Amino acid sequence: MTRAVRAFAPASVANIACGFDILGLALQTSEDGRATLGDVVTATRTDRTKGPRSRDPVTIAAITGDDGRLPLESERNTAAVAANALLQGEAPDIAVTLEIEKRMPLESGLGSSAASAVAAVVAVDALLGLDLPVAALLRYSLAGEILVDGSAHADNLAPSLLGGLVLVRSLEPIPDIVELPVPQGLTCAVVRPHINVNTREARSILAPHLPLPRAVAQWGNCAALIAALYRGDLELLSRSLVDVVAEPARAAAVPGFFAAKAAALAAGALGCSLSGSGPALFALCEGTECGREVADAMAAALENAEDTECDRLVSSLPAPGARVIEDDPVPAPGP
Repeated sequence: MTRAVRAFAPASVANIACGFDILGLALQTSEDGRATLGDVVTATRTDRTKGPRSRDPVTIAAITGDDGRLPLESERNTAAVAANALLQGEAPDIAVTLEIEKRMPLESGLGSSAASAVAAVVAVDALLGLDLPVAALLRYSLAGEILVDGSAHADNLAPSLLGGLVLVRSLEPIPDIVELPVPQGLTCAVVRPHINVNTREARSILAPHLPLPRAVAQWGNCAALIAALYRGDLELLSRSLVDVVAEPARAAAVPGFFAAKAAALAAGALGCSLSGSGPALFALCEGTECGREVADAMAAALENAEDTECDRLVSSLPAPGARVIEDDPVPAPGP
């Protein structure tokens, strides 16, 4: 049992247009050298005494990269809540201290809270030598996501943990995650305007009931998307990347969204939508060069609409998930 372990968990794209709360993909460094987004959490085992002076199971020593926005109190911090859930379930007599390095922006639509929770759980699991199954790691990570969003969904957590492109079939009684194939050469272009969208608020504006025709349309698109992945049929995939549930309600929060989506399709994207609740947009593309052109087109449209800067990332797919790191091969985000 080692004294300290560092783990990295990548950013992710949730929903993938038609798969609200059930589809997601992990992001990685593109071939043009853009830095990988994600979080690094270091877990250190500490002594825990019993009695009135016993220390909390999880304490946070430091958080960097968050501009002072994240709480140090363990009961209010995503990573700490997830780590505490693991300890209470697997090692209640052990305490840990966490150091959190945010290497991605908050409220970006790229799974920032999920990356923190996953990195913490992976680090603590390795620290204690538990080698827990994926379902258990995901279940403990969910505790952190519930804290932030107010609901249990794993469309960011699952790809951040496992990598690749995944389907969350169910979370009860245990998480049931299906890893999906990715057609060769598929890339994901992501553009994030420098605005914030709160995920809890973005979820609150969604209608609690869905008209049957719209539900059927969403089911059809989601089923066709999965069929397209297995068949390697990019034309079918393109037709399937349509969201009739969340995008219509959330698009107004991102000035220039429809112009950016049109620009992405004109530049050759297979499809484009919000990444999670936004403000980031994603587009699936055939090849890295197309991904770069689409990212530039989306960014130009967003910058013209809001007079704001945008970050760009072009990720090859499938991308790896969370992992323990020793020599920190994961580059810190560049400008």
